Amino acid sequence: MWNGDSLLNKLYNEAVSRHQEQSRNELRNVRRTKLRAALRDVIGQFEPNPGHAPKLLERVQCDGYVRERVELSATPELAFAAYILIPDEAKGKLPGVLAIHGHGYGSREIVGLLKDGLPAEAEPGIHQHFAVQLVKRGMVVIAPDVIGFGERRLLSDLELDDNAPNSCHKLSTQLMMLGKTLTGLRVAEALEAFRYLTSRPEVNVDRMGLMGFSGGGLIGYIAAVLEDRVNATVLTGFANTVKDSIFAVRHCLDNYTPGLLLHAELPELIGLIAPRPLFLESGEHDPIFPVAGFRKAAAEIQAIYEAEGAGDKLESDVFPGAHEISGRLAYDWLRRTLCS
Repeated sequence: MWNGDSLLNKLYNEAVSRHQEQSRNELRNVRRTKLRAALRDVIGQFEPNPGHAPKLLERVQCDGYVRERVELSATPELAFAAYILIPDEAKGKLPGVLAIHGHGYGSREIVGLLKDGLPAEAEPGIHQHFAVQLVKRGMVVIAPDVIGFGERRLLSDLELDDNAPNSCHKLSTQLMMLGKTLTGLRVAEALEAFRYLTSRPEVNVDRMGLMGFSGGGLIGYIAAVLEDRVNATVLTGFANTVKDSIFAVRHCLDNYTPGLLLHAELPELIGLIAPRPLFLESGEHDPIFPVAGFRKAAAEIQAIYEAEGAGDKLESDVFPGAHEISGRLAYDWLRRTLCS
């Protein structure tokens, strides 16, 4: 055949067959350990920056909570900002949550602010100001700025177009050519934000959670796999199979990790979070993470949780919406799980 469709299908099917054979022939704990190491390897490593001291940038009293902004760094030559939302009149140490936004204008989109930092008065967009929803439920929330969005777009992109939506393409391609990935950089910064959150005096380090939306779900599931102190995870607008989403729909380049499918399909990788509690949320009409793929992935992840003796630790919700956050069950599930 002149076209490559059959070749791509053959290569994918061969990869999945290898995964299945390896799963049958290896002890479950051995395979899980190998997959965790492989996931860390394929996203690439970045030199840490332990000498950087967090810097307070602002502190603002809001309705029912305080919003701080701090500067952090996960690797030399690069710093990033993160918002911290702290409930008013907190008594004792509270659960802490790492909140990771997806494509948009950055962390301001999930903490109730506009692009320019002014309060958002209109109805929220697809991110639903979800960090605010969590702090209003009594959790301390950190929302880092993901590189490539908002204030963290590349200057070289802004020189060409000051309205450039993001810098994912240039960041992804150049990092891949250097043997690294944008996902690896974003995960490194997310984990640094998580570590900073555990250092906060308001936070109970034994009750730590994570919530990621869309591209934040990609960052979030890897962060949860690599950081055992994440006690409960919510992934919304992300869980799927590679075949039904990343391969079937044109996605941003930052969703593609070289060599990932040599090791496992996405549901098995998300399943590495088991036996820790996990909540999966998806819109019934999500065009880029289709619901059929979500249901298939959720069933495979459920089987993994059952094998780990933790079938009751996985919950999911398909809501009547598109590519957006609902939170109709997820917000309270996270609060309840971290507080129980």
